[in-house]
Amino acid sequence: MHRNHTRRQLLLARASAMRAAPTWSEQALFRLVRAGELGVAVRRQVVVGGFVADFAVPAAKLVIEVDGASHTQRGARDARRDRKLARLGWRVLRLEAELVLRQPEVALALVREALG
Repeated sequence: MHRNHTRRQLLLARASAMRAAPTWSEQALFRLVRAGELGVAVRRQVVVGGFVADFAVPAAKLVIEVDGASHTQRGARDARRDRKLARLGWRVLRLEAELVLRQPEVALALVREALG
């Protein structure tokens, strides 16, 4: 029990630090989704299933990840994470950081589509 509590505390601290220093693409997407036009609450840098999700929509059990260049080397790890989240009932939408920055309207449309 103590070990799980400590891991959760570490994840919460990491999420807090990540909220304080978002990437450009995370900032851009948050400006799009926080406006309230989606009709659901979108939380950023939240602990879900033992991971820190870039964004989570608890009402829809949707995790939104903004993948930058570092994710090209982490495909297998991301896939394992996505499978674990799926087993917990969460769907994962992955958006390329470049898409969010260069075509924000497309990124927002993909989020709306995932919310269904």
